[in-house]
Amino acid sequence: MFAYIIRRILQMFIVLFGLSVLVFIMLKLTPGDPAVIMAGLGATPETVQSIREKLGLDRPWHEQYWRLVSGLFNGELQAMTYHVPVWQIIFERLPATVELGLFALLIALIVSIPAGLLSAIFRNTLVDYGVTTIALMGISMPVFWTALILMIIFGVTFRVLPISGRGATIGAWSFLTLDGLRHLVIPSLALSSVLMAMNARLTRASMLEVLRQEYIKTARAKGLKESVVLLKHAFRNAMAPVLTNIGLQINTLFAGAVLTETTTAWPGMGRLMVEAINRRDMAVVLGLALFLAAVAQVLYLLVDLMYVWIDPRISYD
Repeated sequence: MFAYIIRRILQMFIVLFGLSVLVFIMLKLTPGDPAVIMAGLGATPETVQSIREKLGLDRPWHEQYWRLVSGLFNGELQAMTYHVPVWQIIFERLPATVELGLFALLIALIVSIPAGLLSAIFRNTLVDYGVTTIALMGISMPVFWTALILMIIFGVTFRVLPISGRGATIGAWSFLTLDGLRHLVIPSLALSSVLMAMNARLTRASMLEVLRQEYIKTARAKGLKESVVLLKHAFRNAMAPVLTNIGLQINTLFAGAVLTETTTAWPGMGRLMVEAINRRDMAVVLGLALFLAAVAQVLYLLVDLMYVWIDPRISYD
């Protein structure tokens, strides 16, 4: 197991290096000059050139890449347009995105797993058809469209929830205040919609697969209660693929957060990414990409280790 963890850590560094090169090249090929954007309308060519030299944009690509990456690792790299260290602005926005992601994931798990179980247990009934229909709608609707619908219903029509912003906070967290919780409802529901649909469908499929296994038939033949068969024998084995899928949904969660935060003006890392791309702030974009990739790689490793805990038959030795 230790050797497996070491291999995964080494693979993580390779992935981060490849990602940093890819993101840098994509940013350099993107139309728009950061120096022109920073200089503003009406700036003279001399002013633009001065900014370009100050940011090191007049140097060869490999020198620019090394400056960005080394600056990120030693913590001294400044955001081009925010005039603060890159890590400072990322960690300022981090609590909002963590808060939104955790609440969305919590809502998705609370709703999707019981819904998927009921759909599998009551297969080919109205319950199954209802869950399947709602899940397909959730998968089909874009996150930003779901957010707009929720904003219209609860924010405009009934006026019971705020439609934008994060509200009052205590320190870095808004869920500690009632106003913050009210602001959190719409974006977290919108972000959780796709996760709920995907996990409900996967839970149903996994549960149906487990219920067909011989050991389930044996447990029933022994006269065990149906609740014991379902919850003790079937449920735990059915959750292994679901848990793996939840770990793999980290990228989906952030992709949805970009759209949700932009739509609802939620001040998180997703919105920061959009702002940085629009401003051609390569330092912030690269820092965000590497940070999110590192977090995703660590979470993937933890999910793999938890998979062994759930199913002891699996070994990475």
